Amino acid sequence: MEKTHILSVLVENESGVLTRVAGLFSARGFNIDSICVAKTLEKNESKMIIATSGDAQILEQITKQLNRLVNVIKVQELTGEDSVTRETVLIKINADETTKGDIFRIKDIFGGRIIDMSRNSYTLEAIGSEGKIESLIDVLRPLGIKDIVKTGIIAIQRAKKSN
Repeated sequence: MEKTHILSVLVENESGVLTRVAGLFSARGFNIDSICVAKTLEKNESKMIIATSGDAQILEQITKQLNRLVNVIKVQELTGEDSVTRETVLIKINADETTKGDIFRIKDIFGGRIIDMSRNSYTLEAIGSEGKIESLIDVLRPLGIKDIVKTGIIAIQRAKKSN
């Protein structure tokens, strides 16, 4: 059964590593649904959070192929139970006297904030689960979305619970 998998890939922070990882996916016909990359606390390492779709066999193949890349240090699947995932979105919305109140109510319901304003538009920032972000977009769509930018999924492993 095909489902979304979140991979945490620790890599050496060197030029060309992202290209090699993306090339691996492309060469084998795998799709990257989203990817976020940033340095870790270790200045010579970066962490990639990759969302991809496929069944268990495809995930196993992707993991094995990633582990064969020279600059890859560690590959780990982050599952729903053992990780926290979030997505950030910036949405520029049409704003006039008839919609401003609605925008503020929606912002409050979804825990967002207005980060930029002009006479004709507001830019809203929100952070949440992928489902929450999609719901926010659906609610704002009738008000007139001018532009939208999403980060893709970021994730971190939960702390182990002590007994």
